Amino acid sequence: MSLSDIGRNLVAAGRILMNVFVTGGTGTIGSAVIAELLANGHCVLALARSDSSEQALKSAGADVLRGGLADLDVLRAGARQSGGVINLAFGRDYSAPGALAASIAEETAAINTLADVLRGSERPLVVVSGTPWVPGRASTESDPLPTEGPVGGRGRTVTTLLAQAPALRALAVRLPRTVHNEGKGGFAGLLTDIARKSKVAGYPGDGAQRWPAVHARDAAVLFRLVLESAPAGTAWHAVDDEGDAVRDIAAVVGRRLGLPVEPIPQESFGPFGPIFAMDQPASSAHTRVALGWKPTHPSLLADLENVQP
Repeated sequence: MSLSDIGRNLVAAGRILMNVFVTGGTGTIGSAVIAELLANGHCVLALARSDSSEQALKSAGADVLRGGLADLDVLRAGARQSGGVINLAFGRDYSAPGALAASIAEETAAINTLADVLRGSERPLVVVSGTPWVPGRASTESDPLPTEGPVGGRGRTVTTLLAQAPALRALAVRLPRTVHNEGKGGFAGLLTDIARKSKVAGYPGDGAQRWPAVHARDAAVLFRLVLESAPAGTAWHAVDDEGDAVRDIAAVVGRRLGLPVEPIPQESFGPFGPIFAMDQPASSAHTRVALGWKPTHPSLLADLENVQP
């Protein structure tokens, strides 16, 4: 039975069940989000840019729409047949000069396209940003996103999108620097990959700077809660660990890989160097109270024990 046969929205047991269009559904976060949606009665139409992605999505129980994030006509088609959209896709290779900026520009075009389809309806559009950083304290849901610096373009896009409420039921889930599962994912995963290549579990500066984190399966629950019930124009923090010192993260990675742990130049981390060096703890106190979100999966340092030598 196709999604159009099922209908745009289904009502069961007092909950509105949706046909949800998801981009980025095979990543660490996306695969967890799709599993969470399906387990809670929603139907999923997922974007797939390759045969392997299509097979993985079908095996997970999702219907598939072939195309990439740059295929705007495909995105329009997916949004038109959905009761809600979760946009998670983002570029993965940031090694080339300008690659990060290009990925942000591609994401912006995709978000604007999806918004054009959903504007004027009650159908939710859930997008992603990072948690902001505030000198001297943990950031909260009410703090604005940065609009300058390496990821300033994403901040400008998401801020503009949320400001369109109530004409558009736009919502943002702010993810911490590390969304992890089985020791993989996020900034901690990048740090691990760099350690394997350089043979040093390194960190910039004195390593006292803090990174927030969340398990992917806990983040997936929040995406579902936001999709189902959050008011238009709101932002939410998917944060479990408020802030782990980067040297503590590196210490676990170094022990698991059998590598020395020591400071290395910020430039060694490529375009993420300036972000890696920042102290950026974040709180999710409001999110937990307002949406009843309760993380239950392992913390980052515990999950990093799954890193394989």
